Formats: sequence, C-alpha cells, structure tokens
Amino acid sequence: MAKAGSSWKRKLTHAGGWQIAKRVARSVPFGGAAVVLFLVGTDIKRKGVAKGLLNSGIDAIPFVGLAKNAAEFVRGDDYIPDKPKKG
Repeated sequence: MAKAGSSWKRKLTHAGGWQIAKRVARSVPFGGAAVVLFLVGTDIKRKGVAKGLLNSGIDAIPFVGLAKNAAEFVRGDDYIPDKPKKG
C-alpha cells in the first residue's frame, strides 16, 4: 500500500514526471532528425550533393544513424568520404 506520509501532491508529481519522461523518450528520434535537417547543408558542401544527401538520409534513420555515427567515431573516419579539396 502507500507509504506513511505520502501525500496526494507527491503522488501526482511522481505520475506527472513519468508522463513527461515518456513524451521526451518518444520525441528523441524526431530530435535527431531535426539535427540532421539542420546540418544537411554542411554535409552537401563537404561531400557533394549525392553523397551528402545519402549521408544525411542514413543519419536521419533513428537507430541506424546512431550506429553509423558511433562506428565512425570509433573508427575515426567517415564511411562516405568528403570530396577532394581544391587547392
């Protein structure tokens, strides 16, 4: 049963906190996609149009993009290379 001293305000706050946590957890994949949309321009400048869009498209997929970015971080190199620099 309920703990001694638990008030209805505390129970309401606890239940409300879980509701907020659930909503935030559901919005995480959309947040990642928003970051990708924000950074797609830099990808296109660095990699070219086709490779930049492909890289951004893979990054926008919730768990696939996370796995790709984690593997690139560990590996230290991009799977889709940048275009050669003019120089």
